[in-house]
Amino acid sequence: MKKIFFIFIFVAIISCKENTSNNKEVKLTAKKEFVWEGANIYFLLTDRFNNGDTSNDINFDRTKETGKLRGFEGGDIKGITQKIEEGYFTKLGINAIWMTPIVEQIHGGTDEGTGLSYGFHGYWAKDWTKIDPNYGTKEDLKELVKIAHKNGIRVLLDAVINHTGPVTEKDPVWPNDWVRTEPQCTYDNYEHTVSCTLVKNLPDIKTESNENVALPPQLVAKWKEEGRYEEEVAELDAFFERTGHPKAPRFYIIKWLTDYITEFGIDGYRVDTVKHTEEFVWQEFKEECDVAFAEYKKNNPEKVLDNNDFYLVGEVYNYAISHGKAFSFGDKKVNYFDKAFNSLINFEIKWNAKQMTEKDVFHKYDTILQNELKDYGILNYMTSHDDGQPFDKERKMPFKTATMLMITPGTSQVYYGDESARNLTIEGTVGDATLRSFMNWDDIKNNVKTQEVLSHWQKLGQFRANHMSVGAGKHQLISEKNGLFFSRVRNEDKVVIGINIIENKIDIDVSSVFSNGDILRDAYSNKEIEVKEGKASFVSEFSVVLLEKL
Repeated sequence: MKKIFFIFIFVAIISCKENTSNNKEVKLTAKKEFVWEGANIYFLLTDRFNNGDTSNDINFDRTKETGKLRGFEGGDIKGITQKIEEGYFTKLGINAIWMTPIVEQIHGGTDEGTGLSYGFHGYWAKDWTKIDPNYGTKEDLKELVKIAHKNGIRVLLDAVINHTGPVTEKDPVWPNDWVRTEPQCTYDNYEHTVSCTLVKNLPDIKTESNENVALPPQLVAKWKEEGRYEEEVAELDAFFERTGHPKAPRFYIIKWLTDYITEFGIDGYRVDTVKHTEEFVWQEFKEECDVAFAEYKKNNPEKVLDNNDFYLVGEVYNYAISHGKAFSFGDKKVNYFDKAFNSLINFEIKWNAKQMTEKDVFHKYDTILQNELKDYGILNYMTSHDDGQPFDKERKMPFKTATMLMITPGTSQVYYGDESARNLTIEGTVGDATLRSFMNWDDIKNNVKTQEVLSHWQKLGQFRANHMSVGAGKHQLISEKNGLFFSRVRNEDKVVIGINIIENKIDIDVSSVFSNGDILRDAYSNKEIEVKEGKASFVSEFSVVLLEKL
């Protein structure tokens, strides 16, 4: 008989009683169920997380003085792999890592009022077919995927089809049959959001075009210099012959991006600037991603992690779960889910957590996810790399941030440093640079308060990773006495959760989940509790209780 774990969580949202003693790690197992709708994804800027190889810190003479936090700082693929091997992500309950784009970035820098900026963030592509040496090599990526999968962690890369990088003295504009350089988007209707450049000097790929175009001359020259022109052209010819697609700009990029699936075995893509590209592009992209993933699994059966399909989560800026499937441009509504995305990033949760009670947030999300968005998902976040209004910019509520992110139905996205209260108000920065400081490893190592925050995130994260019912289960209210108590049920995985506990003496009816005589272990304090008369009755010395059936 399949062993069933039952967990009981009590969380005081704003904690003055947090204690990190007896933080016993819950081991993740390869056989436990994983679904993307209940995943716990860690989002990091590749350049800002961990420097595993100092020899690749400077390339292409990117040595000019930049604006504050606008240059490369040394983070790389090896650094991420190092932290996987150290168990950092496993202890945090992470089962997927989303990295910012790793393709080769523009070589020059640009100054649009922020001080000189290099493409450290990865969203300024110069060559989609090559990994930027600042991030590492193909061998580094293969090793990362291998080690991640060995530890039960999936890997998401970040896909950009909408635009190239800015034009600089080292990075000429692509041909005019590939890109438009005007008008600049005004965002007041569908056309003025799609057929335009996002900002000044960010050439927009003509994704609507079905006209055959030749390779950009600068790419041809680059590939010839690198000695791989014939190989790249042969692969492109084979792709277009197989698919029958015209040699239009978007299909070149789709081919280049799906190569990362067949060559490295990545598990999904987070897709950038979705609403700025025609919706049919994403349907075409999904089709080719699925083909590539099937090919990888066929060629590498021993490396297949599970039976999940390739995962696509889209960034439709300002999409909210309240929109359901239809995002409105004012003059047009678009459904990005059907035939395209498994999930969309939810820009609403941070406001819900501030403006609504926990009871109402959980009920609302459960209702939408179990009905209008059934079989799809949303990606909740509290902090991100380009959202200037995070839930807790001053880092005054790190415990509540963790609780609401981990317990609200849907997929969770931990932004690097959320779990360690990394500073988001860096003096001297302009715009989103303040959100992108280097990971605060010294605080994790030396600061007791940071360690207490991290412990809270770890315990909730491990629990969530071990129980898909938390993010992907059916929500049911149990009681509002001495806090908010509810259950989450997904098939045989049943969980009871309590938050906002007022009194330390707990007496809650758990008969819908546990049976009399069941012995439960509190993973937070390592206490054991016996269920009697359908109730779990005990005194909790902590503000968080995690009970598992032994």
